[in-house]
Amino acid sequence: MFKKNIYRLLLLSFIFLSLANNAQSQSDVLNEEVFSGLKFRSVGPAFASGRISDIAVNPNNHSEIYVGVAGNVWKSSNAGITWQPIFDNYGSYSIADVEIDPNNTNVVWVGTGEYNSQRAIGYGDGVYLSEDGGKSFKNMGLKNSEHIGRVVIDPRNSDVYVACQGPLWRAGGDRGLYKTTDMGKTWNKILYVSENTGITDIVFDPRNPDILYCASYQRRRTVFTLINGGEESAIYKSSDAGATWDTLSNGLPSSEMGRIGLAISPANPDYIYAIIEAQSKTGGFFRSTDRGASWEKMNDHVSTSPQYYNRIYADPKNPDIVFSMSTYSFYSLNGGKNFHKLGISKKHVDDHALWIDPTNTNHLWIGSDGGLYETFDHGINWRHIHNLPVTQFYRVAVDNAKPFYNIYGGTQDNMSMGGPSRTISKAGIINADWFTTKGGDGFQSRIDPENPNIVYSESQYGWLVRYDKQSGESVIIKPQPPKD
Repeated sequence: MFKKNIYRLLLLSFIFLSLANNAQSQSDVLNEEVFSGLKFRSVGPAFASGRISDIAVNPNNHSEIYVGVAGNVWKSSNAGITWQPIFDNYGSYSIADVEIDPNNTNVVWVGTGEYNSQRAIGYGDGVYLSEDGGKSFKNMGLKNSEHIGRVVIDPRNSDVYVACQGPLWRAGGDRGLYKTTDMGKTWNKILYVSENTGITDIVFDPRNPDILYCASYQRRRTVFTLINGGEESAIYKSSDAGATWDTLSNGLPSSEMGRIGLAISPANPDYIYAIIEAQSKTGGFFRSTDRGASWEKMNDHVSTSPQYYNRIYADPKNPDIVFSMSTYSFYSLNGGKNFHKLGISKKHVDDHALWIDPTNTNHLWIGSDGGLYETFDHGINWRHIHNLPVTQFYRVAVDNAKPFYNIYGGTQDNMSMGGPSRTISKAGIINADWFTTKGGDGFQSRIDPENPNIVYSESQYGWLVRYDKQSGESVIIKPQPPKD
């Protein structure tokens, strides 16, 4: 028995040594030099596109457009015919805001870290500056802001204000309203509420940019819930470029408030609009016609998920027209008394960003979870920008098909889908080569290892289907009650 145990120990020792040597030899082979020759290539898709967080259009050249998406910044110089990603090589992939300096349109500011408070959200590492039209960027600080609400630029002197919401999952960080007068070399914290409350939105009076309005936002996400509001959420006003601040309250909810969105009318800057989440249905849509001195509740309207939307935009020409972003976007023609649903024909829902053409207010760009859209008839008809490949994949899988394998995955609010790794077409992989295996928010996909035509896909609320790529048949799979 003793000899047998010795032999077993020797055998195990030999196996462990062999495994260690094999691991060592693999680590010697699988080094950086081996992979240096490999490069990523885009295989799409763009037919569904992905979440848009902000839109910036050159005021002097409306064909030049910057789009902040959940995972990059893209630029078009020809009104969307072609696009280039311009933020691939920087610290953050999550984008909150893109702003063009009206004094020099080659100067572009990017605030990182999406401003929504969802469960799955990428954080940022501050603000970036480009002085060459997006060819290169430099991080200018506020790296611990994590989630930036808004960036605004003084049209007189290019001073920059940054509304920092601060970290979502913890206290502290770079939280509050910051201002720079030297292009980001130094920052001055001009409004601070507490370690739990940041600034989510800011607008200024175009007649006198020393007059500023901003909204604070108290929130904290934990594993089990979102604390979306508190007694520190409020609206502030400054008349001296941020040196001092007053809290506005006359006519506003006295209960605890959540996220607040602001808009000021370019046509009549005495008109200030606020969309307010608040307790006990005291929130809604508010308007001030006396520069914030008093407010009137116009409507109970609040976005479907204020932590995800609650952004509003005022029409450049008519002070009574205002837009509200939500699952379905709305607009009002009478200062918020009544709202109408913006057209949605052939358009994805879940809207986050809007640009209104000041020369033709029927011309809109809108950004949703399904990508970027353009209309010239105030939303009756939309053109989907189907060459922005910014779909967010939660999970990726591949099959064993020959000669070319296929790629599958579930995406954020854009279905589960599949597409080829390559084709024999000279055009390469196109949108038409991709197909849907399950609707809704896509999650994991798995493919039968012996039959690549059989794909298992899932979406939210536990929906699971078996999809037959050859026949197009989709069978719902779910637990069945036991037989009596």
